[in-house]
Amino acid sequence: MTHTTDIRREHQPRLLDAFCCQGGAGMGYHRAGFDVIGVDLTAQTRYPLGFHQGDAIAFIRKFGAGFDFIHASPPCQRYSRTQKIQGREHPNLIAPVRQALEATGRPWVIENVVEAAPELRNPVVMCAAVFGMRTYRHRLFETGGGFTLTPPAHQPHTAPLTKMGRPLREGDWYHAVGNFSNVPYVRADMDVPWMNRDGIRECIPPAYTHWIGHQVLAHLNTMAVAA
Repeated sequence: MTHTTDIRREHQPRLLDAFCCQGGAGMGYHRAGFDVIGVDLTAQTRYPLGFHQGDAIAFIRKFGAGFDFIHASPPCQRYSRTQKIQGREHPNLIAPVRQALEATGRPWVIENVVEAAPELRNPVVMCAAVFGMRTYRHRLFETGGGFTLTPPAHQPHTAPLTKMGRPLREGDWYHAVGNFSNVPYVRADMDVPWMNRDGIRECIPPAYTHWIGHQVLAHLNTMAVAA
């Protein structure tokens, strides 16, 4: 399945959004100025940008060198506390993703949850509260291919989160996992108006990759001048 909603503007750098899900990461890069193509094994009818359905690692190996930058978010279920408690087994894809990315010769980033830290190399952390959201959604980012990332300063957590199972009201701080309530409120807070609850639970808020995207653009410009 392939679909597009944007017309590529001339001179836009091309970005591959691997394991794209519903497009939180892709939208942030798009807003930063990239021409984004998402790839995911599952049909993502809510993905708001160009999309290709297929195996992300195979796609990186075959087409990754044709992009200016690659973002990869391999599934986090292997590392989540819920899955460990339930004793479910999931594949470790971080190492094979890294191997595929390194073979492209392009700059890249791998994103995952904090529980995946032992599998990542010198990751930096981002928190939603830094970007004005009412939640503490920590995500780790490993960089490579010559690109390095400076995250925004991590602020102390002072606001209490609403306990799981309680209704969310406007202005509440929240933890968007499981069957969380008040989806419209969380959707607006994370700035993902096209997503449903399933997408929000796992998404990278676009603000994270908007921040990263501007640093990527500076890196690409520096490389172009050096060449």
